[in-house]
Order: sequence, then C-alpha cells, then structure tokens
Amino acid sequence: MKPNILLLMTDQQRWDAMSCSVDWVQTPNLDQIASEGVRFTNCVTTSPVCIPTRLSLATGLYPHNTGVWNNMTHTMSAETPTWMQAVRNAGYRTSLFGKTHLHPHNGDLRDREDLMNAYGLDDVNEIGGPRASSRVLSHMTEMWEEKGVWQKYKDDYSERFKKKPYMVRPSPLELEDYADVYVGQQAKQYLQNYKREEPWCCWVSFGGPHEPWDTPEPYSSMYAPNDMPPPIPRPPTGDRPRGNLDNMMNRMNPKFEEGEVGRMRANYAGNVTLIDAQIGEILDAIQERGELENTVIIHSSDHGEMNGDYGLIYKGNFLNGAVRIPLLVRTPDTLKNASEDRICGSPVEWIDIGPTLVELAGGKIKHRQYGKSLCPALDNTEETHREYAISEISGEIMLLNLEWKIALNTDGVPYLLFDVNNDPNEINNLAGLPEMKELETALRLQVLEHLFHTQTKK
Repeated sequence: MKPNILLLMTDQQRWDAMSCSVDWVQTPNLDQIASEGVRFTNCVTTSPVCIPTRLSLATGLYPHNTGVWNNMTHTMSAETPTWMQAVRNAGYRTSLFGKTHLHPHNGDLRDREDLMNAYGLDDVNEIGGPRASSRVLSHMTEMWEEKGVWQKYKDDYSERFKKKPYMVRPSPLELEDYADVYVGQQAKQYLQNYKREEPWCCWVSFGGPHEPWDTPEPYSSMYAPNDMPPPIPRPPTGDRPRGNLDNMMNRMNPKFEEGEVGRMRANYAGNVTLIDAQIGEILDAIQERGELENTVIIHSSDHGEMNGDYGLIYKGNFLNGAVRIPLLVRTPDTLKNASEDRICGSPVEWIDIGPTLVELAGGKIKHRQYGKSLCPALDNTEETHREYAISEISGEIMLLNLEWKIALNTDGVPYLLFDVNNDPNEINNLAGLPEMKELETALRLQVLEHLFHTQTKK
C-alpha cells in the first residue's frame, strides 16, 4: 500500500529553531518527527529569499537556471514540470494549504486555482504571506473581512512599518484567526474529511515564523526575552573583497534598544511553538484516521531569519541564520527503526525534497533537474549525500562542504570564507588572506565546475 505524504513547510524558520537542536524553543511535535526519522543538520536553502527558492523547490532548478535570482514579480509558467505533477501522476490526490509564492501575491489568489492545478496541485486553499495578507484576497482574508478583523490587521501593519519594521507586539487577531492557525486547521479538516480512494499528498505551507514579530497570545509571552541566546555580533569587515552581505550591512543598521533583540527572539520562538502545536493537531487527525504509521512526513523551511545576528534582520545573505534550514524526513521504514537522535551531517540541498517525495511515492521525474533523492541517506545516515551544497542570490554563489563555506561575489571573487568546524558563528572571515589563496582557488573551481555541469535550462 502506497504511503500518504505530508509536506510541512514554514517560512523563515532558522535551522536551529527546533528543540531537538537547541534549548531556547520547544517543538515537541517536530522532535517526535525527528525521533522517528532522520534529521539533516547541514541542509542549505537554494536561495535565502522566498521567490527564487520556492521556484527551485517546485522545479529542481537553481536560480542560474531559472533566471530568478531574487524576490521579483514572477509567475511560474503553467507548462513548467514539477515534482507535484510527478507525485500526482504516481496516483496521488495532491493538496496545498497555505503559501506557495509561485505567482505574485496580488489580486484574488482564488482566481489562480487553475494555475495551481496545472502546477500539480488538485485541492488548493492558498494564502499570501504575512505582508501580502494585508492586501490580497483569499479564503482566509475573506473570513477576516466577514468577522470584521481584516481592517484591524491592515491598520496594525501600516503602523508597524511606519515606526520600525522590527516592532514586537502581539497580533490584533485572535489566536483562532491568526494565519498559521488558519492554515493548520484547514489542513486538519481536509484530512479529517478525506474520503477518496487515492492516497493523499498534503502540502501544508505555513506563512510563519516570517516577520513581523506579531505572534498572538498565549504564545507571544511564552518565552522570556532574557532566556534567549544573545545575537552573534557583527565582526570588523577587514581588508577583503566585498559582496552582497557588505551591501546589506551598509544599508541595514537597526538601532536596537536594550533588550529588543531578546524580545524579537522570544516572539519568534513563540511563533515556532504555535506552528508546532498546529502540526501536532494535524498529526493527531492522521492518527485518528489510522494512517500515521503509513505516512511520509517531511518538514523544512524556505530560508532562515537573522533575528539580530550580525546586527541584521530578515534574510537575503549566506550567513548561517539565513541560509541553513531545518530538514526532517520520516517514513514508514524509519519509523520501524526509530532512534532518539538519528542525524545525517552530509551537505544536502532544499531542492532534494521534491525527488525524495517522488521516489517515496513510487513515481518518476522525467524532466531535467538537479535535486537528488535523500532516500539512500535514510537507510545509511553516514552516506555522503552531496560533497557540497550550493546557494545563490543576486548573482552570487555560495558553496558549503563539511570543512569550508565560500561565497563568490558577482565578479566571481571570493569574499566570504569560513572554517565551519572551528568558527561555527562565522566571526573570522578568512577571504582575501594570502595564506588562503590556494584553498580559495580550489573551492572557486568547484563552484565553476558546478555551474558548468548544471548550466542547461532544460
């Protein structure tokens, strides 16, 4: 009997924002998934911003293939081959609850259900992200309007961004109306009522813990700001080549008040725990159907959140807070051999999710793409899944292996170089040092070889 498939996705969840990884946030349901599956500790997003990486997830292509290197107005063509189509062709009923960002967040998202169907998603209840939901129509914002709360949401957004974008205060929405609760409850109800003969593939795509820091109560005050880990300080720039990160640091210098980063982080942790609670309700619904043991579960996020590290907020750079993401894979087979802390430390990429789901569904991807199924690493966590992982943004490319992280600027010159084992907080940038020249050349050649072997667009 084919397994059902549950793809759990968050937006802007750091790689370390799970209690199976750290002690500053509680995620009991994600921890349970981790204990029944494999936790990949070196997963890298294909691009540390929403639109290019979500396009890469759907297609298995890199930004240098798609031409989408940053957030921009872009609609994925209805003719684009995707992993969702391959799963559907394997006999599944596919569904989506939440955010995709595979087309622009404007107008009425419900008018694009035919486009979503063409992408490979049969049953769709799509929302915009937190910012877009102040203006975009969807089933959710229509509900807000009917309940008389949408204007309160819009007013709150307007005031937040007039003052400072990193304002921390609870949402004006009640918990039951908050977007992440809406997404979780819609997915839960869909699965409770599912009566079709085909196995289901349900993609639940939460809009949080994406900023703003507006987690509702009781989660807003669940964590004490003083208990949050301190941010990684911004180190001196030094005499080295420059790139996108330097441009970001030049234009982004938030004047954090005393304790403000701790409040941001505590609110963020509250949102992660809120989402974890919704995941728990979805898992309970699957258990009540008697299907949990025969369900594949993958959890990941499109990119991270700096949350004060390096004096930065948001994402859009190659530092760990933005580029490394959580990845959990649990299958009926890994469940049979459950282990408390089963970890694969090999570099893996966000685009590996699609081929993994297709293989577990018994399907085939027929189009050329560069994702690589994680199934061999599920059987042997010592497996070297990839020698290195790649990320791209704004014409720049990063490579991460088990020893080094390097980033090339748009001129192809290394401007970030970190010893990942001896400098996990990325404080000591070795780029440009004469003694690093030979290593930089070798790593740069690996990047160029990667570009050469993945250059074809079709």
